[in-house]
Amino acid sequence: MKKLVIIAAIAAAFSASADVKVGTVDMFVLVRNHSSYEPNKKLLNETEKDYSKKIDRMKSELEGVQEEGKSLTDQLRNPMLAAAAKAKLEKDLLDVQNRFLSGQQAIRSEMMRTQQDLQDLEGRLLKATTEDLHRIIDAFADKESYDLIVDVSATPFAKKSLDVTPAILKEMGVDPTMAKGLKDAGNEGK
Repeated sequence: MKKLVIIAAIAAAFSASADVKVGTVDMFVLVRNHSSYEPNKKLLNETEKDYSKKIDRMKSELEGVQEEGKSLTDQLRNPMLAAAAKAKLEKDLLDVQNRFLSGQQAIRSEMMRTQQDLQDLEGRLLKATTEDLHRIIDAFADKESYDLIVDVSATPFAKKSLDVTPAILKEMGVDPTMAKGLKDAGNEGK
């Protein structure tokens, strides 16, 4: 909300001047068409698969502990069991139950850690992409003498004529007619 208020204040200040050149840009479209988008997406997917494999291995190990517990429970049901053997089996079963509970906790902790790691990685990748996009937009604004270029998502209304997204895409080396997510280019569903 603060961002919207600041942008509105800046726009109001600029509107007092007659020679202000304002543009809007769709950052979502620019991010999706940035050269790092697909490699970043692939890296995130591969990292997620690696984490999933690790968690699956942990679950598999836990299933082994669970099977061990079932075996001990079955042995305890033997009515011919001596008291000393029964006591040892009960002790072993308690140990297995503790290992099982510890394993469950380890899996939960690992899942939370990997989720946080994935979010951190995604954030770092997105930050690098948006920093590069800001440099491209700044260079475009300087070249084309824009006073203000605002992300269209930060304003409740902007005329379509202010949209410089296709021009920024060209600066990025992307054909706007082939751009992913760009509306009015005949490819809204991409």
